Amino acid sequence: MKLKYVGESFGVDSLTNGRVYECLGLEYPGLLRIVDDSGEDYLYSPINPRPMDGSAPGGRWEIVEDDAENTLSRVINTSVRTN
Repeated sequence: MKLKYVGESFGVDSLTNGRVYECLGLEYPGLLRIVDDSGEDYLYSPINPRPMDGSAPGGRWEIVEDDAENTLSRVINTSVRTN
């Protein structure tokens, strides 16, 4: 699964605007496990990925490649509707 981050870039090894990232899957409670610029995997929000310390406003995900079960579409679209 692949997602493109759209928003303000933050951190040296976090997320960069316009870059495509690999999503390894979902983690409880509804977070995405993303391989970010550090090359390591970390948990990010499906609706407003941003730094935990609130130092940047974050952004959003655009789905580039989903799995056969449309996991990303379901999680991102459900999260957007409930917030």
